[in-house]
Amino acid sequence: MSTTQTRHIFVSGGVVSSLGKGIASASLGLLLKRRGLSVGLQKFDPYINVDPGTMNPFQHGEVFVLDDGAETDLDLGHYERFLSENLTRQSNVTTGQIYETVISRERRGDYLGATVQVIPHVTNEIKARIRRIEKRNGPLDVVITEIGGTVGDIESQPFLEAIRQLGLENPRHTVMYIHLTLVPYIETAGEAKTKPTQHSVKALREIGIQPDILLCRTAANLSDSIRSKIGLFCNVPAESVFSAIDVASVYEVPLLFHEQGVDDLVCKILEFDTPPPQLDDWRAIVSKIKNPARRVRIAICGKYVNLKDAYKSIIEAFAHAGVSHDTHVELEWVSSESIKKQGPEPFLDNVDGLLIPGGFGERGVEGKIEAIRFVRENGIPFFGICLGMQCAVIELARTKCGLEGAQSTEFNREAEHPVITLLSEQREVTNMGGTMRLGAYPAVLTDGSKSHKAYGKLAISERHRHRYEFNNNYREQLFGAGMIASGMSPDGELVEIVEIPDHPWFVAVQFHPELKSRPTDPHPLFRDFVGAAVKFRESRQTNNVIHQQSTESR
Repeated sequence: MSTTQTRHIFVSGGVVSSLGKGIASASLGLLLKRRGLSVGLQKFDPYINVDPGTMNPFQHGEVFVLDDGAETDLDLGHYERFLSENLTRQSNVTTGQIYETVISRERRGDYLGATVQVIPHVTNEIKARIRRIEKRNGPLDVVITEIGGTVGDIESQPFLEAIRQLGLENPRHTVMYIHLTLVPYIETAGEAKTKPTQHSVKALREIGIQPDILLCRTAANLSDSIRSKIGLFCNVPAESVFSAIDVASVYEVPLLFHEQGVDDLVCKILEFDTPPPQLDDWRAIVSKIKNPARRVRIAICGKYVNLKDAYKSIIEAFAHAGVSHDTHVELEWVSSESIKKQGPEPFLDNVDGLLIPGGFGERGVEGKIEAIRFVRENGIPFFGICLGMQCAVIELARTKCGLEGAQSTEFNREAEHPVITLLSEQREVTNMGGTMRLGAYPAVLTDGSKSHKAYGKLAISERHRHRYEFNNNYREQLFGAGMIASGMSPDGELVEIVEIPDHPWFVAVQFHPELKSRPTDPHPLFRDFVGAAVKFRESRQTNNVIHQQSTESR
């Protein structure tokens, strides 16, 4: 569908953070795309960091890397998964990027000696970034822009001022505002409380923005009387107040919104004449997530296990892979430091698979290496990602090649056997931000390998985020000990995937496959890893039954 002017939807949040603005934005994007509209999504983050690449995962959660190498907010992952499209660095803008651009222009003299101020210079740059995304293979029908943070935050004010100005500069039917807020249920009072929402909308209106739609995060559907009360005090029609209730799976949210008519109202306000969205496949996905035929238990062994957002894309990739096998993947979160202290058996003896995710720093590495040794020796399916691959190489070098001093130079620059070492082009790098091997790179697979069977092709492209690589000086020793390189860079210089062929399923990759998994198109390596875990569980259950029958017959 083509329109004469791109429509803009601005999504803000109030009362508290972490209400789900990213999921709400992605869900609305999905619904509008399924109506035949072309949709763009972007996130504006108010922090002064240029990007989240140097931020602690305990503070920020996962860094989501795009094909073009941009290190972005984890909400970009939701956008890509719901839209099933690859985004670009234009879709994530931070205060740091805005001020970096404005200050650079001031230093060059672009402002001709004018006093540089938040209004108009900063807000003009924000508006320019909003408009920049309007075209992608032709004009987009609609752009959804999520404003990070909470209304009332000092750092969010320039972004809110910019979107207020855009509302004045464009025809009324081309700009709309959606506000996501909290309606808490007070158990002792036995009722939902609307006052936080009233104050949040009041703060938004004081800025000059009147929301068109309110999405109220709540534990249960709001009654008509509560919706009318919210509408009355917030100057919003009651039919524009919707419940954003807690759900078991984030993939239910688009269906919840559609059932209430959120997308119908959006199309009415923006004057889109479209057919209803096609959601049959999405409903089937949600049905399999909620009603799986079987279960498997997979351990994730890392050092950020107390903050699940650090592994958001991995969690979602397992949900997608589970749908492929009509299986619920029960994730067992295991601290690598606990394994180091207590050994792997108490944590891994009853799991059906082990995944070691990416990470940085030495803490917890020895526990990961011990975990890999345990599953390798016991035939439990294993999947290593980034640092997980590097730990697998270190483990095999120590255990099977007799290289007791095997280590990564990330953890010991004077390692006796540096089986993992710094990329040559990284040796002189001093700045931390945006300097790793980032973004999509091609790889060539080995014919007949597990990786080749999973992908169904020999040439692939995957996203990277790392500095250290497999040391080619140890190829002969490691590959002679039962490991193979099943994926290489096209020039044959970089090892991208390693496997152990005589193991039921032992695959480790230098890239981050979780970043390209989609609900409608699960990543092939996650899909086959979960399949191997299902097979392992069924085999163990069969063996247990045989053992029990043998014991009873004695």
